Amino acid sequence: MSESAGTTVNPHGHGRPSDWIELFLPGVPAGGAVLDIACGAGRHLRRALALGHPVVGVDRDVSGLADLAGRGDVEIVAHDLEAAGGLDLPLGGRRFAAVIVTNYLFRPLLPLLHRLVAADGILLHETFARGQERFGKPSNPAFMLAANELLAPEILGDLVVVAYEQGELPAELTVTRAPKIVQRLAAVGRHHPWAEARPRRIGAGGTLSVTSGETIG
Repeated sequence: MSESAGTTVNPHGHGRPSDWIELFLPGVPAGGAVLDIACGAGRHLRRALALGHPVVGVDRDVSGLADLAGRGDVEIVAHDLEAAGGLDLPLGGRRFAAVIVTNYLFRPLLPLLHRLVAADGILLHETFARGQERFGKPSNPAFMLAANELLAPEILGDLVVVAYEQGELPAELTVTRAPKIVQRLAAVGRHHPWAEARPRRIGAGGTLSVTSGETIG
């Protein structure tokens, strides 16, 4: 279950993508399908589309994706994850080059996410964490991640963590233009180039290349 981050701006809407998602989307294998769970109006799947990826958007309310209906590279799935049987996702057992979840927390879903990621794919997760109550909603602990929660073995499965952050995002980096406390994860399958042991350079302001694993400005 989720709790709204505010009433003036839809954090799942047409606003600019999360800087975390922008940073790691170039790590999705070229042409690979991207699954956006609780996608809202699809700000992240739209960015993936712009990068040449076919996309699948799942949400209980898909009205915000009406303008994408009928496109051959877009699959829209109206599905309530929190309804009885909702965790049986109607995706035909597929695994994806990327799985994205932002601003949504339904804990029974968390251990299932790694199973949706292809062996060379990437999981990108970002949502509210404890401490967010200082800035408003969500304020219920049920809707905020506990410290290091996304690093639990049952959530990661065989995925390799390549980046993790926990803390306060300044207002200029949020779609609502309000500071928030988040936890965010980037983890890849064992066959993804970033899972290799060799070091790679990372840094703020760059983009990450799936071919080299290095930051390129």
